Amino acid sequence: MDPRSEVLLRQAELFQGSLLLVGLPADDLLGKLPEAHGWCWHAGDQTALDARFAGRTHFGVNAPEQSFDAAVLFLPKARDLTDYLLNALAARLAGRELFLVGEKRGGIEAAAKQLSPFGRARKLDSARHCQLWQVTVENAPQAVELESLAKPYQIELQDGPLTVISLPGVFSHGRLDRGSALLLEHIDKLPSGNLLDFGCGAGVLGAAVKRRYPHNEVIMLDVDAFATASSRLTLAANGLEAQVLTGDGIDAAPMNLNTILSNPPFHVGVHTDYLATENLLRKARQHLKSGGELRLVANNFLRYQPLIEEHVGTCQVRAQGNGFKIYSAKRS
Repeated sequence: MDPRSEVLLRQAELFQGSLLLVGLPADDLLGKLPEAHGWCWHAGDQTALDARFAGRTHFGVNAPEQSFDAAVLFLPKARDLTDYLLNALAARLAGRELFLVGEKRGGIEAAAKQLSPFGRARKLDSARHCQLWQVTVENAPQAVELESLAKPYQIELQDGPLTVISLPGVFSHGRLDRGSALLLEHIDKLPSGNLLDFGCGAGVLGAAVKRRYPHNEVIMLDVDAFATASSRLTLAANGLEAQVLTGDGIDAAPMNLNTILSNPPFHVGVHTDYLATENLLRKARQHLKSGGELRLVANNFLRYQPLIEEHVGTCQVRAQGNGFKIYSAKRS
């Protein structure tokens, strides 16, 4: 059981009735709170929860339409995403209870101040290195449209500027990260055909490739619904079309790809997590055609080259700089 869920269950009498659990972990909490429903945007969590609690979780970037008498937000990593979610919940909870739970090292004490616009927040519990906060919503806000919180920015490419639309919670929100910047300098001589942008985020790589190689079919994949929503906005802003998939890792990708291009993630919340990338490296060969190429950028300290050599093929370092390396390997 996730320690944040354990903290809630210490106060289980507060969480009976019509309750919405927002950003909930994929544990047994819904089993302990039989009248509760969940809202999540992580495809892996959604799959796991739906398998155990069918029909009790809502997936996407907008709050479910069903009514609820109280809500608990599991603190996400990004402050701007927390703001959006708290607003979406408080707008529908006038006179009712809104709770915030999170790990101390995730910044729960500072995040609790984000409850203050809605009423007087108070700490209910502190245990398992977590805290639980509560506010009665006295000042219900107007719900804010998610797209109004987008941060557009432009990057200069050799074929002209590309507009990127970044939503709250998406990696490198509102700016181009150094890894993607380096990879964008080295998207020459990609195989023609089907290309997967794995861990697409706001869609920078996939959109850049689609514009440079318009005859390629581009598929953009991310586990996070806010990321894929961003990618769709980025494509639209540049008059481009591509297939955008929300799914749990490389297992959600199509087969017979000519190229997998990626600036893969290795953080989930406040915890470091290499599993998605390691799974990509182990299974990329299954998704690539013979002669297909895996090309990715990674921090210098991440030892991905031996995994690529073992599971894909001979690996070359195409470029490096600013603490990153670009690896390339073709399936033999």
